[in-house]
Amino acid sequence: QVQLLESGGGLVQAGGSEPLSCIASGLTFSSYFMGWFRQVPGKEREFVAGIDRSGGMKTYADSVKGRFTISRDNAKNTVYLQMNSLKSEDTAVYYCAANRRWSTRTSSMDYWGKGTQVTVSS
Repeated sequence: QVQLLESGGGLVQAGGSEPLSCIASGLTFSSYFMGWFRQVPGKEREFVAGIDRSGGMKTYADSVKGRFTISRDNAKNTVYLQMNSLKSEDTAVYYCAANRRWSTRTSSMDYWGKGTQVTVSS
């Protein structure tokens, strides 16, 4: 059974930083593209950042480029999202996702975590 478990998040001040982690089990982690997505109530889930199987290729939504960094440790089955210079508009539930193929589309993800709330106070 595949499980993705996010950790981190909580209440953060605007301008601050927060690291998120997602540990995967039940799959061959190094064979999967990993992504971070986020969702606010009433809006569609949106792509935030993605990383390929080796960690050599990364992509970001324009809204977070230069502020967020995605990374992975295949030995630990873990993907990370370092969030810096946080803004109130970054407030959302953050989800990690796994997919066998490179994609930034929500509909293409094979597996999802349950999400972790990040609230940025201004």
